[in-house]
Amino acid sequence: MISSWKWRVMARLGFCWILLGLWRFSAACPAVCTCSTSRISCTSIDQEWGIKAFPVLNTDIEMENITEIYIANQSNLHAITDNDVKFYKSLRNLTVTNSGLTYISRLAFQNNVKLQYLNLKDNRLSSLSWRTFRHLNLTSFILSGNPLQCSCGNLWIKLWLGDETESQEIVCWDDKNRNKPLSKLSLPECVLPKVDISLSNVTIHEGKNVILECSATGSPTPLLEWNTDHLVSSYEMVNTSAQRSILKLTNISSHDNGKKIPCSAENIVWGSELSAVLNILFAPKITLLAQAMSDHHWCIPFSVRGNPKPTLHWFYEGAVLQETDFIKTMIHETLDSEHHGCLQLDSPTHLNNGQYTLLAKNEYGNDSSTVYAQFMQDPFDGESSTDPVYYEIYTVHNPIGSTSAFLGISDYTTPMDSEVNEDSVAVYVVVGIAAVAFTGFVLMLIILKFGRNSKFGIKGPSSVISNDDDSASPLHHVSNGSNTPSSSEIGPDAVIIGMTKIPVIENPQYFRSTSSLLKSDTFVQHIKRHNIVLKRELGEGAFGKVFLAECYNLCPDQEKILVAVKTLKEASDNARKDFHREAELLTNLQHEHIVKFYGVCVEGDPLIMVFEYMKHGDLNKFLRSHGPDAVLMADGQNNRPIELTQSQMLHIAQQIAAGMVYLASQHFVHRDLATRNCLVGENLLVKIGDFGMSRDVYSTDYYRVGGHTMLPIRWMPPESIMYRKFTTESDVWSLGVVLWEIFTYGKQPWYQLSNNEVIECITQGRVLQRPRTCPKEVYDLMLGCWQREPHMRLNIKEIHSLLLNLAKASPVYLDILG
Repeated sequence: MISSWKWRVMARLGFCWILLGLWRFSAACPAVCTCSTSRISCTSIDQEWGIKAFPVLNTDIEMENITEIYIANQSNLHAITDNDVKFYKSLRNLTVTNSGLTYISRLAFQNNVKLQYLNLKDNRLSSLSWRTFRHLNLTSFILSGNPLQCSCGNLWIKLWLGDETESQEIVCWDDKNRNKPLSKLSLPECVLPKVDISLSNVTIHEGKNVILECSATGSPTPLLEWNTDHLVSSYEMVNTSAQRSILKLTNISSHDNGKKIPCSAENIVWGSELSAVLNILFAPKITLLAQAMSDHHWCIPFSVRGNPKPTLHWFYEGAVLQETDFIKTMIHETLDSEHHGCLQLDSPTHLNNGQYTLLAKNEYGNDSSTVYAQFMQDPFDGESSTDPVYYEIYTVHNPIGSTSAFLGISDYTTPMDSEVNEDSVAVYVVVGIAAVAFTGFVLMLIILKFGRNSKFGIKGPSSVISNDDDSASPLHHVSNGSNTPSSSEIGPDAVIIGMTKIPVIENPQYFRSTSSLLKSDTFVQHIKRHNIVLKRELGEGAFGKVFLAECYNLCPDQEKILVAVKTLKEASDNARKDFHREAELLTNLQHEHIVKFYGVCVEGDPLIMVFEYMKHGDLNKFLRSHGPDAVLMADGQNNRPIELTQSQMLHIAQQIAAGMVYLASQHFVHRDLATRNCLVGENLLVKIGDFGMSRDVYSTDYYRVGGHTMLPIRWMPPESIMYRKFTTESDVWSLGVVLWEIFTYGKQPWYQLSNNEVIECITQGRVLQRPRTCPKEVYDLMLGCWQREPHMRLNIKEIHSLLLNLAKASPVYLDILG
């Protein structure tokens, strides 16, 4: 009774909150407009009640969530001012058409960097400044139907739109009120600015002076300006005029190395810019040499500045340290002439304790710094000096003139000063053999007693399946509960496990959404087929093939970019409808950790979708190639792969969680979240999204039902396997499995079990065991994802917050991408 009463109260409160939210939206939304959480539309033709300015919602957050504004038939709307769309920071599509718009301020879109589609058709605009739009990455800009003047100030529109000026039939009006196509406009008195710099590449020693001269031509006379805001060095402007400016740099600082000093020239027609690049030569400076820290390998962190790049030499207790596969210098990141890295030691002992000196040298000088490193307590502390020593000492000649002892740092060796006590060695060997024999006897008794009690070697529901590889031992009990469906729920694609027949669902196509995400007016970018040049095939799925391609004219600041192109094999009417629905859906999914969808090409067959290209491929293969078993995948290469560190794993995990937070906020259920369906780009950037190939490439990860349906049962919670139920909570379960994959370097969950055995384990409440490299905090998070009852699982936002905090506490060195 109490529980029922509580649910009724909560339901009423929830309903009240919904009504309150709707009331707040309606209170802020003008009467002639309709407002949702992501869109504002104002289309009423009532001149008396029409809007005079852009709608302003109750809070900044509400306005930040708006991605589209559509305004039509508003004759009283005359201007877009600096503040009208200032708070609509997520705005992607803006339409103001058939209205009284006559003026757009220069800073109107200063905060709308995500704006892609701008339709200003059929207004009263006579002139527009290129400065208003120069920072925008517009894929569509519509200006037809405006009374534009045939002036220098509008000539940039012809340059910006190119052939579209003619296809949109944009015209301009001259002083005699005659119109002509803007594409034919030619004004001899309007000349684009052109910039010239005396020195484009400046190589100079630190502390010296240099003079740079910039000149410009153009009509009307352009405004010439140096941008020096970012400089550390002292500077002054001398002999500055309208078309010539001299910049004098004095006592040049090494902190300006690699910086660009832009000189820009702007007039009403357009703007132009050239930069002088500083190459400042200076002696090395060690800015950091810290205490040794353990992070998978031991590391002595350092940071060194210098140009040219300094050569690094290490000394141990004054002697030269020869680097090997087990002791070597690693540079993780280079930023502004500063190199960050560490001296990496693989499993050092007390013999490696001592003073480590780093010497950095280039042709302009050198710098050195020393730190004491403590890796392990000496196990022989307090023992007699006559006790035997069971290791060999090498000696190395120090170039400074002394010698010192170190374990394995040189090829130059001397005999040991101490002799090994042979009797002591014999005693240790006999004791060791006896201990091993006794341990084997005990283990044999245990196996004989308990080994036949279960199919998996498990006795009781809370036991753990052991595994030879403790880094990925996969089973651990979480809940004793087990639900068996009734016979009425059993379908034709059920699986027989023991005496129980469990109904297995047919999973719909992955990465699909409900119709609530699809908008009838969603703008899907169309890309011309001649702009797509195929390079090579990346793979093939059931839908068709995926290619690496070059795409031209996709980004205003780049002539061409690399993209991934997905083709549609089947061209039936149903397939085409699905293709267009998916394109609309992907257009609306825009997030930094979701693979970017650029648009479609529907000119002829095959139909094409264009996505961003992620250089390092799928995350599963990436994890395996940067793990302890990477040598097995190295195709005969002798290079020892660099393993991912724990901090890098956390960095990967929090990015995937961020993408899932976004999908949940869009009421989107992924249904097939796994590392195989995540992609890796530059600088360890990870995004969710696959091209449908994983069900072919990773066929062993799926369970085939009914001859055609493929289910990722190793990533699915009990309710998805048994009751056809997919929710955000089932995605949370899958995210927990993804974390397990990351911390086992891409191992397959339950890899030693068959699919039927996996289903039995999951439905009986067993979960994967903690990986060897996984911190306790992360495994506790996994267990929070694997609660049997969906409502008991962690919230996706909580997961992201916890991972973000753990990642911040452990700095990431992005050294693995080369």
